[in-house]
Order: sequence, then C-alpha cells, then structure tokens
Amino acid sequence: MGMEYRPYYIAQHWIKSGHRVTIIASSFSHVRSVQPDVVRNTEIHEIGGVRYLWIKTSAYSGNSAKRFINILEFVFKLYLKKKFIIRNFKPDVVIASSTYPLDIYPAAYISKKAGAKLLYEIHDLWPLSPMEIGGYSKYHPFIMLMQMAENKCYKSCDRVISLLPKTLEHCINHGLSPEKWFYVPNGINLEEVENKAEIPSPQKSKLETIKTKYKFLLGYTGSIGMANALDAFVLSAEKLSCEDVAVIIVGIGPEKDKLLKLKNDHKISNVFFIDSVPKNTIQDLLGYFDFLFLSLKKIPLYRFGISMNKLFDYMYSGKPVIQAIEAGNDIVSDAKCGYTIKPEDSDAIVDAVKKLISLSNVEKKQMGENGRQYVLKNHEYSVIADHFIKCLEFDSQKLK
Repeated sequence: MGMEYRPYYIAQHWIKSGHRVTIIASSFSHVRSVQPDVVRNTEIHEIGGVRYLWIKTSAYSGNSAKRFINILEFVFKLYLKKKFIIRNFKPDVVIASSTYPLDIYPAAYISKKAGAKLLYEIHDLWPLSPMEIGGYSKYHPFIMLMQMAENKCYKSCDRVISLLPKTLEHCINHGLSPEKWFYVPNGINLEEVENKAEIPSPQKSKLETIKTKYKFLLGYTGSIGMANALDAFVLSAEKLSCEDVAVIIVGIGPEKDKLLKLKNDHKISNVFFIDSVPKNTIQDLLGYFDFLFLSLKKIPLYRFGISMNKLFDYMYSGKPVIQAIEAGNDIVSDAKCGYTIKPEDSDAIVDAVKKLISLSNVEKKQMGENGRQYVLKNHEYSVIADHFIKCLEFDSQKLK
C-alpha cells in the first residue's frame, strides 16, 4: 500500500520465528498510496501472512482539521474495541507505534487487562515535531494534549523502542527510566532487494538516453517535498555541466513544479525529472546512477538523529552516497560509503561530486561495497526484527 513498510517487514520475520502478529491500523492514512477496502467499522484482513485489523476512519488531506478528526476517530474506536481485541488476540505484548502518541491510552488499557507488556515505539518526536517544524506554541491545546500523551508513554511503558538514535535524553526528561530505552532503526527487506524487477519502459528509455549523453549520472529518488531541500541540488547542476554530470530527480511531490521552474529560470540543461517507479524496482533504478544524493533541510529537530529507508536502499545498491544532512548521527561517515556535506549548499554538492569523480574506479567500488556491507550487518529487517525481540528479554518466555 506504500510508504509505511517497517511494521509489515518486521511482522513477517516475527511470524517466521513462530510469533503471532496482528497490526491494528486506521483504514485511511496519508502515507499510503493505496487505501484498504474497508466496509465495516472493524475488519480483519490478511496480507502476506500478516493479520490486519482495520478500523474505519474518515479521509483527509494535508495537516487539516480533518486529520486531527481521523486521529481521534482511530483512538476512540480502538478504545471501544478493547474487549474484542483482548478476547480475540490475547496479546503478550502491545506496541503503541503511531506517529502521534495518543494511542498510548487504548494500548495501555489493553496491555493492562490482558496482562501484556507495553511498548512505545518512537517514529517522530511528537509534539516536538509540530512545534519545531510547524511553529506551534507549547500552550496550543493540540500540543498540550500531545504532550500529556507523550509523558504518559514514558511513564506507563515497559520499553521504549526508538527509530532515532539520540532520543534517550529527551525521553528521560519526560519521565522515562533510562534502562527502558532501546534503539532499533529502519532498514531494508533482503528478499525484496535481491528479487528486483526492472523499472517501467518509459523511465528506462529516458535514463538510457541520458546515459549516452553524459559520463556521470548523479541521482536522487523519492519524495520531492519542502523537507527534502532539493533547490541546491538543482542549482548544483549548473556548476556540474562542465564535469559532464547529469543531475536526475526521480519521484513526485509538492515541490516538483517549483524545481522545474528553477531549472527553466536558470536555463539548466543537465537536470532531468523522471516519474516515480514501483518500490520493487528501486534497486534496478539505482543501478543506472554513478553517485546517489539525499538531503534534508537544516532543522534543529534532526539533532535526535535520522533513520531514512532511502539511505539504506542507496547503500545496498553499492553506489557512493552524497548526504547533505546535518543530524545527530551520520551513517554515511560511519560506513565510509560517501561524503556528508552541509545541507542546502550547492557549492558543497559540487565539491563532493568532484571528489568522487577524482577517485579511481577501485576506490569508488570499495566505497559502495562499504555501504552495502554496513546495511547487511546492521539494517537488514531480519536483524532488526531479532534485535527488537531481544529488547523484550525481560519476559521472553511468555512470547508465543
């Protein structure tokens, strides 16, 4: 259905290990490209061996009031279904894993009545994210509600599983005992990347044509949004034309038209936009590029670290990576698979590309292999799923 892959991949590995897994989710979410077909208020479907309990909620777009209504609907209806969930699923562990922390209330009730352990999984830090990115006051009613819920998460849970590596101090400041905190990042699904499919013919044809005209292809794949800070990437192409480099952006998003205008206004001929490709073709797509690029806007929130699926796809492809991100962690430098540079700086991008071009083929290949091996060792979903389970060792004998 698109975008939110982590719970599905982890659940598949847990099921193979003999555990029973049910994912309870809203019938509508903006992160999906396809929504499930849900008729009744609560329906159970099986997808790839994973059992889903869908709770019917209203559709919305953007960060409108309707999104908040959708959140409240999910939490309220989940609470109404608490006895049904306890009776039918008899959980040993309950994981509250929404972006927002409000689902801790029904999750805590279910875990208590079922005699189960309660885990809180941090994706983004709410309400800090809407405060620092959206400019909300800490006294805004929505923010105050979220803060109460976040504090309850840290005080009520048996474990915190953080996708971000630098959240421990924040959690402690809001009531968590430090021994309850564990870092379990995102990663790749090995079966999917090994069984890669070919990209669609239109994208393939365009890339092959570009490849005949330029010596080096520098690629970005994924969402084209404000947070991705791709203005500098487009402008870097103007300075890279003399290096025989094509700059390619593959994807869709609200900032695409703005970037097209930037390209046209500056009359940049070596920037190309290509439509998105299916997820199972990503590794085939990445194979067309010589170097790969990702970036994020310079935002204080990233001091808690990042865990981007896109980066792990890049690293598995075996291509050198240029990362224009300032964050609390730096996987690219740790893995020695490329260069980390200042965000939103076209000159820094140009310098990094020139450094890569100057390397020998052996050095570039070694850099790419460093990234690939790092991902296989630390960010493959079977490894992540096992590590997640080990965080529950306080009561592992109860898990079935």
